[in-house]
Amino acid sequence: MSELRQLAARNLRAGRCAWRRGLHLCGLYRPQLAPVNIVVERADWVLKRFGEEIVEHVNSNHPGAAAVTTAPDLMVGTTVHFASQYMWLTWGPHMSRSNRFVVSFFHGKREDGDDIDRHIDLFLESVARLSRIVTAASIIEQRLVSWGVDPQRIVRIPLGVDTQVFRFPDTQQRTAARRRFKVPDGALCIGSFQKDGVGWGEGNEPKLIKGPDLFVEAVARIARERPVHVLLTGPARGYVKQGLASHGISFHHEYLKDQRELTACYHALDLYLVTSREEGGPLALLESMATGVPVVSTPVGMSPDVIDDGRTGGLADVDADKIGERAVNLLADADALTVLKDNARERVLACDWREVARQHHDLVYRPLIGELS
Repeated sequence: MSELRQLAARNLRAGRCAWRRGLHLCGLYRPQLAPVNIVVERADWVLKRFGEEIVEHVNSNHPGAAAVTTAPDLMVGTTVHFASQYMWLTWGPHMSRSNRFVVSFFHGKREDGDDIDRHIDLFLESVARLSRIVTAASIIEQRLVSWGVDPQRIVRIPLGVDTQVFRFPDTQQRTAARRRFKVPDGALCIGSFQKDGVGWGEGNEPKLIKGPDLFVEAVARIARERPVHVLLTGPARGYVKQGLASHGISFHHEYLKDQRELTACYHALDLYLVTSREEGGPLALLESMATGVPVVSTPVGMSPDVIDDGRTGGLADVDADKIGERAVNLLADADALTVLKDNARERVLACDWREVARQHHDLVYRPLIGELS
């Protein structure tokens, strides 16, 4: 976006918020808002899923307590939870101070480049306006504290998984899934369900923070030991598809429009790889563990919190050969793998969305609702 368009968009946001604030101060705007409003992206992707899951399960115990919104300018006199710090920095400076603000800070580190470095500085300058900062991973919690954020302002709550939906498949479900996604007989099916290309198009330019280059080379390392097939979902996977093709590795890519179909994807897998250089979760880590799919991950996001290496999954350095070798070793012992799958499932039961939503309500929302009442 050009600087002129960015300036115009910023002025438009400021104007919309100022208009609402003015009407509210004059008593002409008294919206019927939920006590908690979670701001999500319009795109049907992870942050939208996060907001919808929290709202659904908070409301199941506290009807009408929470809502999802894509219009933060309408918010006055309520608790507003931004699902990412990026949206907070876009809208927060213009919004009414009659609100209480919460931000989920999932990921970001200064080493990721100048733009992220400046973004972190802007976020830290805004912290005084935040009532709570929610983060999912102990790595990020420690990072926020090291940047000078008051630990009393931080609440660590994991990302979630619906453990009633994401379950081990029976034989019929697994056979049907492998047939649907064209997994060759005898092949090790490796999953990668994310967006790791720049933009929302073909994704031929890699989003390196997600490690698509490491994924391709780690799969190639595993393919030297046994036949593999890769199952991809998500948008912008062009870079990965080209890389796999260059190694002669078969793959199937399907961008699911209905997330309820995602369980079938996991049912087809023998292994899931998280090769990112930075993460907040990811959701796929928890979904894999809940469905009995062994995970090998770089030490990012929630991985060190939920993976006990060799017991609930595998951890490897941010290095393609080491990721591949860890996967080969982890899969070598069938009996140990059966125990590992059970351990992994047991570990992520504590991350069920129902429990995650309860923690959001009890630890974050309820005190702020009390302040505003």
